[in-house]
Amino acid sequence: MVQQSRPSPQSSGPAGRYAGKRARSGPGDGSKAAAIPPPSTQRGFPPHGARERRSYAAIDLGTNNCRLLIAKPSADGFIVIDAFSRIVRLGEGLASSGRISDAAIDRAIAALSVCADKLRRRHVTLARSVATEACRRASNGAEFIQRVYRETGIALDIISAQEEARLAVLGCHALLEPGDGPALIFDIGGGSTELVLVDSHGTTGAPRIVDWVSAPWGVVSLTESEAFDHGDKAERLAAYDRMRARVSEAFSPLARRLPQGAEDIRLLGTSGTVTTLASLHLNLPRYDRQAIDGLIVPCESMRAISERLSTMALAERQKLPCIGTERADLVVAGCAILESILDIWPAARLGVADRGIREGILRGLMDRDGREM
Repeated sequence: MVQQSRPSPQSSGPAGRYAGKRARSGPGDGSKAAAIPPPSTQRGFPPHGARERRSYAAIDLGTNNCRLLIAKPSADGFIVIDAFSRIVRLGEGLASSGRISDAAIDRAIAALSVCADKLRRRHVTLARSVATEACRRASNGAEFIQRVYRETGIALDIISAQEEARLAVLGCHALLEPGDGPALIFDIGGGSTELVLVDSHGTTGAPRIVDWVSAPWGVVSLTESEAFDHGDKAERLAAYDRMRARVSEAFSPLARRLPQGAEDIRLLGTSGTVTTLASLHLNLPRYDRQAIDGLIVPCESMRAISERLSTMALAERQKLPCIGTERADLVVAGCAILESILDIWPAARLGVADRGIREGILRGLMDRDGREM
């Protein structure tokens, strides 16, 4: 079921060194984000006050990954002091069973136990932990949340698709290319994909959300929707076409409402799909966040990489740097989703963000805490 809405409420946080890089356009082979000057400190946040000594944390338990970020405020944003990420495949088998499997629950709790230990050791003052599509869809989602709390002490909040979209925008919008034209920000998750049309004209903080859609297709759910013989090239290509058709249908309500013929359109993506494909674009021997976060890549290159991956056998994809065995079976679904996005929003360049929901949570926590002090 596609969830969609018109404008949603906005919140803003401190635009800082970590969240404050702004992308710029550059040569066709991919350009890097440039730092912008520190924002004004006229927000009532003393540079060395009590707030700056606190540690804040954000946990994002998605359909495929469990991620943690712990940070402290700084004069121009926040400084990350600890992070954790693990593929847990919480949504594995969910499409067919409607439930989170016992094996997936065990993997998630093991990862969340690591997060809980880090929260204690870092003396985190304020944290927010969210769960997304897998827990929204699973019949035993609430039961899983209760077990997580009993065994780890982490209180997960199952957030709506609308809140997921808002947090993703809040966390990565600073990497939008400068310009006054309309912009589309997307987040390809494990169980869903959020597309958000934003207007940044005349705004200094987070852009205004104009329209959005949440499609029930992410890299896990879309992969599991298509069973085929990975060793047969013709079957691989046919399955890829079916994936693209499924996603295009889910995106169609928003596609009909998107501005047509607009100039200076911009595109920004936050997901493992875009960071992986950007790594292949740069021919990196291993993933390097510093090289990827804020990169601007020609959309033609991302299409070409997507098409190439869709023709490759699973064993071939497993040998590619920055993909490996953990992502090899899921990356093709991500490519199908990305190409479908490029079909409805034909931007020339794609901004790549290795940031999103966690950073959005942190900005919100720090902004709220600062106002209350």
